[in-house]
Amino acid sequence: MKPALFQLVIIALYVPGLCGQESTLVTDPPKGMTPEQVIQRFTAKEKDFKNARKKCSYRQTVRFQTLQGVESTSEYRQVTDVRLDANGNKVKSTVLSPQSSMQLSPEDEADIVVRMVHACGSTDAAQHIRFGGGLVVAARSALRSGAPILCDSEMVTHGVTRARLPGGNEVRCTLHDPRVAPLAEKLGTTRSAAALELWTEQLAGAVVAIGNAPTALFHLLEMLARGAPRPAAILGIPVGFVGAAESKEALAADPFGVPYLIVRGRLGGSAMTAAAVNALARAGL
Repeated sequence: MKPALFQLVIIALYVPGLCGQESTLVTDPPKGMTPEQVIQRFTAKEKDFKNARKKCSYRQTVRFQTLQGVESTSEYRQVTDVRLDANGNKVKSTVLSPQSSMQLSPEDEADIVVRMVHACGSTDAAQHIRFGGGLVVAARSALRSGAPILCDSEMVTHGVTRARLPGGNEVRCTLHDPRVAPLAEKLGTTRSAAALELWTEQLAGAVVAIGNAPTALFHLLEMLARGAPRPAAILGIPVGFVGAAESKEALAADPFGVPYLIVRGRLGGSAMTAAAVNALARAGL
């Protein structure tokens, strides 16, 4: 049975000094100047506003609760510090992400499975799909909060329907970044694996979608073992005969506390991965 009621609480605490003091709103038209002059004076401060925005940071709390009456029966909660980097991009650091106690109904996960089955054209795939750690709740919450979607291949990024994304989410693949090839040579690994090293600043609270290279999923697990920031959710769905099944079993065996979705065995691929992202972005076909 689906919960009858959800509570969503988002709390933003802004850095002191960046916000003005409260005062009574004055609705009288300006005196001693024309509307054009008002606009000119406002735009003259645009640079100051831009610099202030770059320094802005806040703490965001996202909480889902199922309620019976006034009592909470289960909860998902994540606390994140958000700041803007020099380029105006949001950089998130997860402060608190306790294990979710929410129990999903079969329909919640079935919606994801149906879209993945449609993408691969095989009903047999359904029996190999596994969810762990409250993946649906965690991924949907992250997407609603604007988390980036980090992909191991361009095929996954092109399969994500931008119109479905609820938070104007960035969809990023770093595989063709010019820094990747020399980095792969230095690390003695594949370009697909080395490309993940460029995710570090955006990894905290992100939705990771790996649908092509097993080496990318193995490398992500190595990064997490070294203490890399934890994403909100991992879709580990690489495909193939070499390392695909093993990489997904490694994720399921130790996901480092991160909710995950895998397709066991050799099945997987970019189409199934993009379908999972699209289903998580918005329920229903």
